[in-house]
Amino acid sequence: MTNTSNKAENLLPFNVIAAAANGDTDAICAILKHYEGYIAKLSTRTLRDEDGNTYLYVDEEMRNRLKIRLIARTLAFNVA
Repeated sequence: MTNTSNKAENLLPFNVIAAAANGDTDAICAILKHYEGYIAKLSTRTLRDEDGNTYLYVDEEMRNRLKIRLIARTLAFNVA
């Protein structure tokens, strides 16, 4: 059973989404801030050295591509 009040606390307010869709830079920054952890998780890669040790790192190129895609999709979002 899930708690709906916790889900509601993690949602972005509609006015922030609407403002971002209309090009408000502060609202776009708020959306990027909201999703920064998820973007970092998606862009985390595993690196193995010659000794077999594994390291986790954030692929900055992938991170930037995901941010750009999020901005583009936000600006294309139709708020009716």
